[in-house]
Amino acid sequence: MTSKTLGVIGLGSMGLGAALSAHRKGVPTWGCDPRAEAREAFAKEGGRVAATPAELAAQCDVVLILVVNAAQTEDVLFGAGAVAQHLKPGSVVVASATVDPSLPPQWESRLRERGLWLIDGPVSGGAAKAAQGQMTVMASGRPEAFEAAGGVLEALAGKVYRLGDAAGIGSTVKMVNQHLAGVHIAAAAEAMALGMRAGADPAQLYEVICNSAGMSWMFQNRVPHILAGDYRPLSAVNIFVKDLGIVLDAARKFTMPLPLAASAHQMYLQAAAAGHGGEDDSAVIKIFPGIDLPKGAQA
Repeated sequence: MTSKTLGVIGLGSMGLGAALSAHRKGVPTWGCDPRAEAREAFAKEGGRVAATPAELAAQCDVVLILVVNAAQTEDVLFGAGAVAQHLKPGSVVVASATVDPSLPPQWESRLRERGLWLIDGPVSGGAAKAAQGQMTVMASGRPEAFEAAGGVLEALAGKVYRLGDAAGIGSTVKMVNQHLAGVHIAAAAEAMALGMRAGADPAQLYEVICNSAGMSWMFQNRVPHILAGDYRPLSAVNIFVKDLGIVLDAARKFTMPLPLAASAHQMYLQAAAAGHGGEDDSAVIKIFPGIDLPKGAQA
């Protein structure tokens, strides 16, 4: 068991699960989130809470930043959050938001000036796997950074992939994952919309596809949200507006055509423009006309 103290900034669906998983494994764990209810949920389970990122950083050896995007990560590190100013030398930052792969090397350089380490460590698996301590970490960084982390990543994740000695590789692999995830969800929505428009029973259609060659993990995982009419966000439409935007920006740098990613991105943009950006990403099915969607819990 690690002797390191962990701090988790961002107690959302995955951050709270990660913090609780580490806490249950005996890792001294602090949590911080601007929402009082998120801090209270962690404190209720015995976790330690900090009112600000700076307060958390002063207590921790390893800080996992699980916020929405690059702008929030930079603010936590170098802006109003000021984590970099309050960590003691030799501490480790694990940056876990999905971001442009060109950014983690820049953060690593700035942190090294302060005697701090960075692990470029985006995560996947969703809220359920985070809560079970089974999420996947796609990590890259200097060997010294992993040594300084002292096994903390293994305490909160089921799989930790060390993908290279340079920050940015982890975010590159996560970008590819998001390319596939976004396209698969869009394809699942399109396929279900076609079947429903043609008169197939949605529940039977789902069962058959889940036992046929056309099944994907995203189809199996997201279509139940559609069948239940439950669009409360586990991962929102706006997340894929952002993430597929990162994919397409990278593709332009490499002069690489990505027609499937571009089409899927337009689908999420259309859903967001229609007012569904804050809903679960399965709500991308709402862009298709002439289908009778089940009614249930909304975002």
